[in-house]
This record gives sequence, C-alpha cells and structure tokens, in this order.
Amino acid sequence: MTESAIYDHYRPVGGDYPQGIYRVVGTTEEAVTVLRVGDADGRRVHTGEVYAVPTAEFTAFEATENPDGNRPLGATLVLSLKSGYWGLRAFLGQLAANPGPATVALVLIAAGLFGEGMLSVPAFLLDVAVLVGALLFVYAGSGRLSAQA
Repeated sequence: MTESAIYDHYRPVGGDYPQGIYRVVGTTEEAVTVLRVGDADGRRVHTGEVYAVPTAEFTAFEATENPDGNRPLGATLVLSLKSGYWGLRAFLGQLAANPGPATVALVLIAAGLFGEGMLSVPAFLLDVAVLVGALLFVYAGSGRLSAQA
C-alpha cells in the first residue's frame, strides 16, 4: 500500500478512475478518500468528484505534483486581475442594489473624516462614525442585505 496523508497528490496509473490529479482528503484503514483537482494534463479543475478508493486499490495511484503549483506567473497575475475586477464589480453592484445603506455609510464616513470643526460632537464620536460607516459600507456591498429579502 502507498502511504498517503491528507493534502498529498496522486494520479491513477491503472484502475477505473478518470485520469487526472487527486488530492487526498481523508484516510481510514479501509479506504483513501480523494478529490479530483486536476485534469489529465495537470491543469487545475474544480470537479467536485470525490472517490473512496479501497486501500487495496490505492496501489494503482502514484504520487504527483500539486496542480496549483504549475501555473505560469503571467497566468496567475491575469487570473488575479480578473478575479479582482469581478469582485469589485459585484461589490459595486451590491452597493447600487442597496442605495439607502450605502448612502448612510458614506455620510457617516464623511462626517467622521471631515466633521471636526463643523460638528459640535466629541472627537471619539467622529471616530465611531467612521468605524460604523465603514462596517455598514462593507455590509451593504457584501450582498447580505439582498439575501435577506
């Protein structure tokens, strides 16, 4: 039997399992539970395919590299920029869908940042206004307000 540990990566060299890279997600004396995380070419995939491989059959798997480690730097940077763009777009979309809380949040932030000398309130309340406004702004953009409706 091949000794395996959680997060180790293997590929089948025989048996009835689809070709690809598998991450060990659980082990017992009877079976090794694996999740397919890479295709046959070693590229990262999100399949959700989980297999409980009987310990006796796990000898048909060989150790391999993590598919997350083989992405070129340029591709990683492009993916990060795309993810950031879509994350910002989703955040702004949620703010637009919740204009009331977003406006209140911006007013609180502005009052806290620029209210000194204009508002006759203690300085600590201005700091509280910035903190509460920032938390409300993030909450409004998170999409949780739309999920409650």
